[in-house]
Amino acid sequence: MKRVVFIALLSVFAGSVFAQNVDTRRKIEVSGSAEAEVTPDIIYVGISLKEYFRDNASKKKVEIEELERQLQTAVLNAGIPKENFTINNISSYNYAYERKKNPAFLARKQYRIKVTDLNKYNQIISAIEPRAIEYTNIESYDYSKIESLKQELKIKALRAAKDKASYLAAALDDKVGDALEINEINNESYPQPMYRANVMMRDQAMGAEAAAMPEIDFKKIKLNYQMRAVFELKN
Repeated sequence: MKRVVFIALLSVFAGSVFAQNVDTRRKIEVSGSAEAEVTPDIIYVGISLKEYFRDNASKKKVEIEELERQLQTAVLNAGIPKENFTINNISSYNYAYERKKNPAFLARKQYRIKVTDLNKYNQIISAIEPRAIEYTNIESYDYSKIESLKQELKIKALRAAKDKASYLAAALDDKVGDALEINEINNESYPQPMYRANVMMRDQAMGAEAAAMPEIDFKKIKLNYQMRAVFELKN
């Protein structure tokens, strides 16, 4: 009998504790969003240099070392910091062996240049012999104030969520109280670089004195943030 009474009392106590832990507050759950598009101000450009023959008869080769010096000089003259000029790839590392094996061998090197102004890039390209430029392309881009923009958008999205909760609550003659829960939903998008031409080569039949610049169509960087929030409802 005592055991039965004890179990009954335990059940009542457990039920009381459970009831105390149940959140009976009225709530409203909403989401808000904010987005922005910005023009990239940091551009990473790739360029490939290739040896060529001055006379077009497999003689008097302009070697890759000379071409690299031309490019490096052009980069420095354009005011690009040396740390923003790097080697991406070398098509054939063992030049000496390849040259002995095949006198007509033409070495290649790929470089990466970080610029903040495409006019600087145009200046660099125009200072290089067009026949040395195998191709050039936009590799990627970024926005220098991206972190502060992200923060601003998150705040705007959260405020939008609160505004939504307020007018929905007002429709029921209620008011929005404290925020009980906040969750960030990150769906930012970084589009790939878009361009119509990624190759710059001299057309020998045209005999152009300078390589044509690529026509670049940048897509803006688009950021979109959503914030989910739960607010307490008050009368």
